[in-house]
Amino acid sequence: MRAHDSATTPTTIAVTTAGSPRTESPRTESPRTESLRTESLRAESLRTGSARAAADPRRSGTLLAGLGVVAFSLTFPSTVWGLESFGPWSLVAVRSTLAALVAGTFLLAGRVPLPERRHWAGLAVVACGVVIGFPLLTTLALRTSTTSHAAVVVGLLPLTTATLAAVRTGRRPSRAFWIAAVSGALVVLGFTLQQSGGSFSTGDLYLFGALLVCAAGYTEGGRLAALMPGWQVIGWALLLCLPLMAVASAVTLSIEPVHLTAHGVIGLVWVALGSTFFGLYVWYRGMAAIGIPKASQLQLAQPLLTLFWSVSLLGETLPLAAPVAAVAVLVCIAVTQRAKS
Repeated sequence: MRAHDSATTPTTIAVTTAGSPRTESPRTESPRTESLRTESLRAESLRTGSARAAADPRRSGTLLAGLGVVAFSLTFPSTVWGLESFGPWSLVAVRSTLAALVAGTFLLAGRVPLPERRHWAGLAVVACGVVIGFPLLTTLALRTSTTSHAAVVVGLLPLTTATLAAVRTGRRPSRAFWIAAVSGALVVLGFTLQQSGGSFSTGDLYLFGALLVCAAGYTEGGRLAALMPGWQVIGWALLLCLPLMAVASAVTLSIEPVHLTAHGVIGLVWVALGSTFFGLYVWYRGMAAIGIPKASQLQLAQPLLTLFWSVSLLGETLPLAAPVAAVAVLVCIAVTQRAKS
């Protein structure tokens, strides 16, 4: 049928008669609709990827901080080995010098520019705390204290670090975090004091001094690791100490007797490269990823790991209370990692 309009050209009108099938042409989406759908799918993909990316740094950060704890747990037994060949002052000076030379090689090979002026004060705190202060004070303490007794400083270190971090950064962990952190510290403190008979040796002043300077160094290093790579934080801190430590190495090696043994050399190499360089490198990277409070609480396991190394490497006797303390500490660690910080 054809219809004519006075103002238009002829137009064909399709009429469906009764009983004839009705056919519909396939509906096609406009380019704008397809574009909107594509953008929606892309946005959903980005949200999913962002969630996964946010979870991955936390997992890798926990792993890195855990590796740092394992490296640190070998420090006391390695120091005891190192003292078989070196005096306390020369051991600290030589370990820092060796670690600084390795760090300087990495920085030079990577053509890393100098840190900004505003970072040097923080790097000085790291240098005084973890490069010089903690190694020197704990080495002096280990001349008279056993590794089990010296572990008391590590048992209190997580709580002290979390406290200093709250003051320094302004972040306030939740009540559940603090309850678990204090509980873990009390478990470790009670365990180590019970093993040492509840008395304090003359080396305890060194240990508590080491506790304070190390917590300050950890806090400042963790803050800087959020602004620059973790290996650069410890690298520049080591280089900052290199002139002093190089001179100290020359002087102390000429004064203190040196009797090289296999244990002594292995102990020196580990405290220089394992504890000081590698350990602090992964530790600061982990801190930057999961935060100073949560990373610090992983160190609640360090005294028990140190005890394990002391038994296997130094031949000390495993206390019966160790498994109970280990389970209690692991529960506290689990709570701190889940608590809001």
